Amino acid sequence: MALIKDVAKVCKSKNAGPFELTIDIVFEDADTFSKVRRTGVLTPELFARLYNVPLETVLFTPYDAAFAFKATLPRLVPAGDFGDTDVYGCQQHAPLLHVDLPI
Repeated sequence: MALIKDVAKVCKSKNAGPFELTIDIVFEDADTFSKVRRTGVLTPELFARLYNVPLETVLFTPYDAAFAFKATLPRLVPAGDFGDTDVYGCQQHAPLLHVDLPI
């Protein structure tokens, strides 16, 4: 088993406008990316569960050429609105860091 934080070259989040977040997970090489992809762990269902959003609102895309996965999902609180604790969305990747990958 390996944690995403130990395997990914980049795991980051940012706003995709005031109402959505985008999360990128990028791997160093094709071999690592392929191993992670074959596990089936990184899915829209995982993002929906971790971020407490409806599954149908998660846009999930693997990018083979970049050895990356991208997910875009709605923010629970709009950026800058009352109760927002991360106006730029740059700390929202944290729940992914400790996801186990069976590789």
